[in-house]
Amino acid sequence: MVGAASAQGTTACLITKTDTNPFFVKMKEGASAAAKEVGIELLTYAGKYDGDVETQVAAVESCMAAGAKGILITPTDSRALVPVISQARDAGALVIALDTQFEPADAADATFATDNFKAGELIGEWAAATLGDKAADAKIALLDLNASEVSVDYQRDQGFLTGFGIDVKDPTDIGDEDDPRIVGNDVTDGSPDGGRTAMENLLQVNQDINVVYTINEPAAAGAYEALKSVGKGEGVLIVSVDGGCPGVKDVQAGVIGATSMQFPLLMASKGVEAIAAFAETGEKPKNTEGLDFFNTGVQLVTDRPVEGLPSITSEEALGKCWG
Repeated sequence: MVGAASAQGTTACLITKTDTNPFFVKMKEGASAAAKEVGIELLTYAGKYDGDVETQVAAVESCMAAGAKGILITPTDSRALVPVISQARDAGALVIALDTQFEPADAADATFATDNFKAGELIGEWAAATLGDKAADAKIALLDLNASEVSVDYQRDQGFLTGFGIDVKDPTDIGDEDDPRIVGNDVTDGSPDGGRTAMENLLQVNQDINVVYTINEPAAAGAYEALKSVGKGEGVLIVSVDGGCPGVKDVQAGVIGATSMQFPLLMASKGVEAIAAFAETGEKPKNTEGLDFFNTGVQLVTDRPVEGLPSITSEEALGKCWG
């Protein structure tokens, strides 16, 4: 950790997709605590909804006007924000993406994130192993983020399908698969209401859905409500990504069968530390070897473990959710 004295007078920004999703609330907590420890003034901004590019662009511009030495951002659109991020870097700011990579990844100076493909792959492997021979006849609903198909969205979706044993065709394209087990895809905006609506839409396509992948746990909670309303509250495997405390409690309650735990507090605190180091020495953070981002880790959480797939229980996960 860089000494507090070295970062005095440094301004940094945190820009999240929203300020309502518990994932980003925890990220803000981590960044705020780290900034206080190293003596950085942290300005925080958030989009009004997941996909709100305009508000995030305005936030980056505000950070540049404030002379921010570093910007931490969870890009709501990994492509549309690249021009304004380039401007911020040209102005001398260190830009670090959190959770979601830019496209290309080197549009930012660094990325601190979960291996989102691996997170999806873990829950796909779990679902296939849990179903066993029945996986060959599964009816799968895929509840994604939004129509922009940002990196975090296709990485998790395609990771899940790969783990389940389905040919993903173009790994950056959602919905081009032709496996008959896939009922369809719909978008959720990562929210409970979106998850409920998407699940209702796909149930109209096929009432026999028995596997549901969701982009995150709020969407999973909404999907479960839709299933329960038509008498399918049991017998459908729901898998997700996040590992937040509310989602872990849903694993404990049997709502979610398995989830992949991320560590947003760690992403944010490491991001602040990197800005403090950059302010003092000009040094930029390095990627994990062999990857184009710094991997902050992922763990499978389930109370129905399968042989050969390491996991932790919901009780264990409640002791570390979003640390």
